[in-house]
Amino acid sequence: MATLHIIAHALWSDDRLDSCLRILGAKDALLLCGEAVSGLRPGSETALQLRAAQLQGRLFALQEDLYARAISQDYAKGLDYPGFVELSLYYDKVNSWL
Repeated sequence: MATLHIIAHALWSDDRLDSCLRILGAKDALLLCGEAVSGLRPGSETALQLRAAQLQGRLFALQEDLYARAISQDYAKGLDYPGFVELSLYYDKVNSWL
């Protein structure tokens, strides 16, 4: 079963991202929202970590949160809220990393 993993907390504040990446299956996806999108700032340690995880086509970010933090990046696919809902329906399970 494919799972959509959602992280909304700051990626540098704890080890949620590390834990998530360890269990991420080949068909799973990761959605960053809220403060987690700050991890996509070009050149940041977390952005490098996400690129190294080779999540092309499986890494998403809420566009509204990217705009709010003035983050311009080209690695994660930006989604609006309807796109987020559509994405969540595509996967068998949705796991929020609280």
